[in-house]
Amino acid sequence: MPKPSVTPLSVLDLSPVSAGQTPGEALRSTLDLAATAEASGYSRYWLAEHHLNTGVAGSAPHILAGLVASATKTIRVGTAATLLGNYKPLQIAESIGTLAAVFPDRLDLGFGRSGPPKSPSEPAPGVVPAADVAAAGDRVIDGLLIPSPRPVFGAVLPRKFRLQGELLGRVPGDTDNFETDVQDIIGFFTGDYRTKHGEEVTATPALGQAPQFWIHGSTAGPSARLAGKLGLPFGANYLVAPAGVLDSIAEYRSHFEPSAALQEPHVIVSADVLVAPNEHQAQRLARGYAQWVYGIRSGQGAIPYPSPDDALDLPLDVEAEELTKDRVDTRFVGDPHQVSHKLRALQHATGAQELLITTIAHHHADRQSSYQLLAEAWGL
Repeated sequence: MPKPSVTPLSVLDLSPVSAGQTPGEALRSTLDLAATAEASGYSRYWLAEHHLNTGVAGSAPHILAGLVASATKTIRVGTAATLLGNYKPLQIAESIGTLAAVFPDRLDLGFGRSGPPKSPSEPAPGVVPAADVAAAGDRVIDGLLIPSPRPVFGAVLPRKFRLQGELLGRVPGDTDNFETDVQDIIGFFTGDYRTKHGEEVTATPALGQAPQFWIHGSTAGPSARLAGKLGLPFGANYLVAPAGVLDSIAEYRSHFEPSAALQEPHVIVSADVLVAPNEHQAQRLARGYAQWVYGIRSGQGAIPYPSPDDALDLPLDVEAEELTKDRVDTRFVGDPHQVSHKLRALQHATGAQELLITTIAHHHADRQSSYQLLAEAWGL
C-alpha cells in the first residue's frame, strides 16, 4: 500500500488488444499486470467497460474483476465504470455481491452514466456537440493543460453505438434512470431496497457485502451532482475528457453533502501515462496512440494497438489529428521524473486525493515497466 504521505496511485485497465495479439492474450496480460501493480504499491485495480471494439478486450468488467481478485491478494479491485442501463440493478448487485462475499473489503463498484440520447438531435451523455466547442483555445491552469473540448461523432451517433445499444437492450433516454438505478443497487447491499409496492427484497449474496461505491463522470452534469448529493467519492475524467475535468470536480464539490461514507469530498482523477527510462524511448513507445484514439473518436472503435514501427505507416490527416489533439496533448509521456512532475501538476490543479493511471503500449512488458518506473519515482 502507498506510504501515508504519498498521494495514492491506482490502475485503470482497458485490457487493450495489441496488433497480432488475441483477446485471450490481452486478458491474461491484465491478470499479470494486476499482480505487478499490487507488488509495486498501487492501491486499486479498476476495469473499464467497452463493447464491440477489436482493440479492447475489457467488455465484461464484473467477470474480469473476479479473475483479477483471484490473481492478487491485497489490492482493491473494481469497475470504472459499470455502465448502468447495460444491466438491471439486481444483476449488478448480485454480481458484485458475489465477488464481495468471496473477497471481503476489497471490492469497488463505480457507476457510469452512458447510453443513447433521447432524440437524434440530443448528444449522448458525455459527448460534446460541435456547437459547444470552445473558441477560446487551450488554457494552462496551475501548470495543467486544459484543452478546448472536441466534437465527438458529429451530429449522428455512429452505427457501432446504435448497434451496441440495440444488442444491450438500451432505449433512448434511459440514462434518466441513472439516479434511481444507483439508489436501488446501493439499497440491495444495505437492505433498504423496496419495490414500488413497499416489499422488502433480499438480494443474496449482496446483502451486507457492500463494496466501496463510486460515481464517475466526464462533465459538470448529472453524475457529478449525484455523487455530491449522495456523499460518494467521485471519479473525474482527465483521461478521456480533459476539457471538462475542473468543471466536473467543481460541480461535485459544490453539491457535496456529508454521508456515512464520506464527511468531505473525495476525488480520484484519471490520466493517460507512458513512462520509459528516458524521454526518447518513451516518445517512441508512444507511437500509435493517436491512431488508436482516432478509432474511438471517429466512432469506428479502438483498433488493435499498433507497434511503434507500424504506426509510422498509419499517418493521420489534418482532420483526424485535430479530433485527437486534446488526448495526445494531455497524455503524460516521458521519463519517470518528467511524468511524475506532470502528475503532481494534475493533482495540484484538481485537488485530487488519488490519481488513476492508464498506460497503453504495444508490448505488455513496456506497460509493466511503465507502471513500475512510475511507482518507484512516485514513492509508492
